[in-house]
Amino acid sequence: MLERLDQQLFLFLNSINSPFWDKVMYAVSGTAIWIPLYIVILIFMAKKYRRKFLVLVLFITVAVLIADQSSVRLFKNAFERLRPCHEPALSGLVHIVKGECGGLYGFVSSHATNSFNVALLSLLLIKNKWYSAFIIFWAAVISYSRIYLGVHYPGDVICGALLGSLVGWIIFKLFELTDDKMLNDKEFFKK
Repeated sequence: MLERLDQQLFLFLNSINSPFWDKVMYAVSGTAIWIPLYIVILIFMAKKYRRKFLVLVLFITVAVLIADQSSVRLFKNAFERLRPCHEPALSGLVHIVKGECGGLYGFVSSHATNSFNVALLSLLLIKNKWYSAFIIFWAAVISYSRIYLGVHYPGDVICGALLGSLVGWIIFKLFELTDDKMLNDKEFFKK
């Protein structure tokens, strides 16, 4: 029943499309368009965390690797749920942009996992309400674009967002533990 509801919600959301939004959502779903944002976030964090920035970059790298790989290895490869654009029962009903469907399996959405990982981890590190609202909106738009493009069900996106948020939160907590230890270890700064 839950799977059927997910399909119906997908078909409804995916059917709301236009040539203009096809271009916008295709661009939003790409990775290159977001590189300037990532650079700005890193520059801001470099200024805020100064000496601890290299350690922070290590934690961010670990977060990105865990989020991305877990979405594929622990979920897509384990659950093997067909993407809507590969689902025979939905043949002819799915709006696909530029004929691109992606890999065979879609649970969970790696885009949602990765964008919510970046969003949650960075908002916990930056701690600014305007930035927090912006970055959550950014992650939600990227995630929605995957439904629009016909490559993920809403359930894939929601579960991916939860997974990414969990990874971001855990990595933040680990950084806090290390950060506290670094601040209390006067010898660390003498090295």
